[in-house]
Amino acid sequence: MATVSKKSLLRGMAVTILATVVLYGCKDFLSTAAEPQGTLDQTTLANRTGVEGSLIAAYRTLDCTDATSGNWGCAASNWVFGSVAADDSYKGSDGLDQPPINDIEGYHWGTPSAGTYLNVKWQITYEGVVRANSTLRLLKQVVASNPTEYSQTEAAQVAGEAIFLRAHYHFEAYRMWGNVPYYREDDVDFRKPNIDSAAVITEILKDLDSAIKVLPTSPRNGQKGRASQWTAKAYKGRVLTYAHQWAAAVTVFKDVVQNGPYALETSFDRVWSAYQDATNGPETIWAYQASSKDGEPNAANANYGERLNFPYSPSHFACCGFDPPSQNLVNQFKVDPVSGLPLSITAPATWNSDNNAFVAGNMTPVDPRLDWTVGRDGVPFKDWGPYSVAWVRDPVNGGPYMPKKIIHEQGSGAEATVGWQPQQQSSINIHLFRYADLLLMLAEAEVETGDLAGATALVNQIRTRAAQTAQGPGTDRASMAIPINDPRITWAVYKVGLYPVFADAATGRTAVQTERRLELAMEGQRLFDLRRYGTFIPVITGYLRGEGGGREDARRAYKLTAELPTARHRWYAIPDDQIQLSKVGGQDMLKQNTGW
Repeated sequence: MATVSKKSLLRGMAVTILATVVLYGCKDFLSTAAEPQGTLDQTTLANRTGVEGSLIAAYRTLDCTDATSGNWGCAASNWVFGSVAADDSYKGSDGLDQPPINDIEGYHWGTPSAGTYLNVKWQITYEGVVRANSTLRLLKQVVASNPTEYSQTEAAQVAGEAIFLRAHYHFEAYRMWGNVPYYREDDVDFRKPNIDSAAVITEILKDLDSAIKVLPTSPRNGQKGRASQWTAKAYKGRVLTYAHQWAAAVTVFKDVVQNGPYALETSFDRVWSAYQDATNGPETIWAYQASSKDGEPNAANANYGERLNFPYSPSHFACCGFDPPSQNLVNQFKVDPVSGLPLSITAPATWNSDNNAFVAGNMTPVDPRLDWTVGRDGVPFKDWGPYSVAWVRDPVNGGPYMPKKIIHEQGSGAEATVGWQPQQQSSINIHLFRYADLLLMLAEAEVETGDLAGATALVNQIRTRAAQTAQGPGTDRASMAIPINDPRITWAVYKVGLYPVFADAATGRTAVQTERRLELAMEGQRLFDLRRYGTFIPVITGYLRGEGGGREDARRAYKLTAELPTARHRWYAIPDDQIQLSKVGGQDMLKQNTGW
């Protein structure tokens, strides 16, 4: 599976090599400054060890690094930009902590405060591009000067990994800002104009096609942390879906489904798990794999970007209460008691009418994925005992819930033992693209190309898996995930129904989009989905001002000051710092997105 395993890839590599690789990555790209000085320089790195270290450094920027951890805009999961800025979650904590997120949640994306988070996202994204391009330049130098270091085939495979990473980082930039500059290894100046979003897609697809041609069908050296040809093919389908190239997306996705190595996990509890036997499972296509016990003295290779998003004291985790699920999201998991289908589909006028905390003992039927996604009062919290609203830092500000997918199990042994708040650090993978996501994108593409039966079957495949297990008492691993009708479950009624064949495209579109929200909730995908659906403005307006019988500005008073989204919210504002840095002869090379 294509996850980044620091345990297998980083262990044994000297930290000094990686630090110097960063210097080499910036050389010639940012300026014509003098050669780096010291015991390591470009010449010293011009060997196999240097190339591999440079490539590992390019993988490392999938999540926050020491150089970009001024705030949590660098999180691999995009929880700030994909969940808080949509309808999945609130900022949480209290109003005075990490105030820039207040502006992002309130759609005030052009403020200097919001710009501090947006700038860190830009920095880490293009740091990844720099490192990928550095690897390609260094590889060319090594192959030219010492052809015995790599065989022709292996050199091409190394290049394929770097090109894939470059495509991934540019896709991250595209999803955020749309109109961005595209850099390849022969660029020598960072002050490059942005190109329009359609051209960015073209460039990403070009890189993915190049990577597909040379990557092996299984990860190089047998290390599951490396991208393979199947990773790149799956990712190509994803990019085609964002571009609404539906027929091409169907072709690519069906190849991956029929011939690739991926499959759904047997039950939902295994998708987000720190247990080793559930790590790098068949569902993982692309993920940041944290490493919490690898000798790094501050556990900095663990799930750094998620460390704010844990229950507050007096819970075991003690801090910090960010990214709590919204009441709107919790209500989305309610189902029709007869059909087991989402209540938002069977009762669109009333599904969101409940403003009260949804606690243990409320027997309104729900999809069992609710209690794998959301910590709610009185319901077991994986194997940490019953969740309590007392674990919430400021319920008036952030509501009564907390995120659950990113929480490691107590019995997994994955918790860090060093660093700041080590109880929040673990080696739980942060999924960036998983097989259920791919299947639902294929279903989406099939709706748009007229295969309603095929789309229905894919959605029902996801729902059938969802019905396998629910949160159990959690006194040990065996009792953590149990059948949804197990008599030990006394806090909820779980039900999952299957769809009849979608009657028309509009019905299928609604069902697929609803299923994506349920399956991928709190995974940083929601805002980007709404944008590509073309429904961001009406959905967020309804979320704030009223839909399904409820409105968030009545539940969280601070949302009364939120800006209702308009056309300018199609893309985030490009950070002003980056625009200023792009000047050539007093002229901005980077142009701000329309409306900001």
